[in-house]
Amino acid sequence: MSSTSSANAPSAGVPSSSAPSTAHEGLLAAARRQVGGLLRALVTPSYPATPLFSQSPRRWLRRMPYGVAMVLTAILVPSSAQALSDYGESGETATLIAVAQTTPLLLAVTRPLQAWWIAILANVLGAVMVLNPGMENRIWPWLPAGIVTYLFLMLALALREPRPALVAVWLVTGGAGLALGTGVTSRSDNSGVLLFVLSGVVLLIGGALRERGDVQRRLAEQKTISEAERAHRTLLEERTRIARELHDVVAHHMSVITVQADSAPYRIDGLPPDAEREFGSIAATARESLAEMRRLLGVLRSEETRGERAPQPGLDQVHQLIEATVRAGIPTELTIADAVAALGPLPQAVELSAYRIVQEALANVVRHAPGAATRVSVSAAGDPAALTVLVVNGPPTGVPTTPLETTGTGHGLVGMVERVRLVGGMLDTGPLPEGGFRVAARLPLIDLDEAS
Repeated sequence: MSSTSSANAPSAGVPSSSAPSTAHEGLLAAARRQVGGLLRALVTPSYPATPLFSQSPRRWLRRMPYGVAMVLTAILVPSSAQALSDYGESGETATLIAVAQTTPLLLAVTRPLQAWWIAILANVLGAVMVLNPGMENRIWPWLPAGIVTYLFLMLALALREPRPALVAVWLVTGGAGLALGTGVTSRSDNSGVLLFVLSGVVLLIGGALRERGDVQRRLAEQKTISEAERAHRTLLEERTRIARELHDVVAHHMSVITVQADSAPYRIDGLPPDAEREFGSIAATARESLAEMRRLLGVLRSEETRGERAPQPGLDQVHQLIEATVRAGIPTELTIADAVAALGPLPQAVELSAYRIVQEALANVVRHAPGAATRVSVSAAGDPAALTVLVVNGPPTGVPTTPLETTGTGHGLVGMVERVRLVGGMLDTGPLPEGGFRVAARLPLIDLDEAS
């Protein structure tokens, strides 16, 4: 048994050939993948029909590639045809090859990869056809006009195609120059090397510019998305804040309903048993609604808003905003019309909205118009009656001496719009011709459903 085991076991010191074979196969597979990727890049345009600079905001920049292509084509076709004629080609053949070498410039504006295929084949064909063994001096593999055309195509490709396509084009360029420049001329010819180096430089610079433009475009798109998301988040935060504030208003009304329903049997003599049960049911429903509202408020509150326990302000607290604004270096006047007091108790939602609108408007004055004279007026008029809040400030004249003690919610006009929508009112804001800013809000004193 021992001899069998030793015979089957690999001999010590003899390396196994499986590991090198596996590594060799892995390298071959990786090389095949790279070559396949380069070949696919040569036949797969990134943007087949999008003109160069089509996304530019300037009209002249969008039209520039067309003008450059037409001018170069008009110049290079005759010069290329003349060069081919000088090397013994007939006029018709020279013109045909010259057109094939230069007219791809017109296609390069929208389809540079397809234009490159036409140009490379035309230049190779032209170089092969003009090789005349009987001539003492033979033609360059790449004519000067062909080099200019080719470099323009390289620039168009670099501004459009990704890196794999550019690498593949560059390698094909070098291979074509090496094949045409070796063994076909009687003297040393460096045009293939020159084109290989120049095309590499153009591809490198153009690719860097394209990638830089792509990065800037993505950053601009991301900035636009971020601004939209920030505006949406601000709107949701303001609506959540309004919902939290309205909890106190609604909770007060529900508490009054509960107390009145519970005390009705004691305040009203001779109530029938059915009425007492009805009042009891109303009180129970009101208490259940209050409990549900407390749960909802717990969901709406965040860690930053745990301290919002104070009663919601109203028009009686507007004078405190005026005093704080004056201490901040803003000369401010407050006018509340007698008609407002004659209306009696106002809806709490209207008073809260009016207070918050004045608060936000004054906070904006302190931040954006230091030292501006400001007027705040509250009036009531119309049928049906509506509360009008007007805050007007002049142009800024200085820097506030002390910070504003009672600031707004930080959401500015977004918060004002939501406050006005809450009560079904209207808001008008905008700059004044002589400088300054105006905020005018109209808050109906009755529900829209009742008004209709």
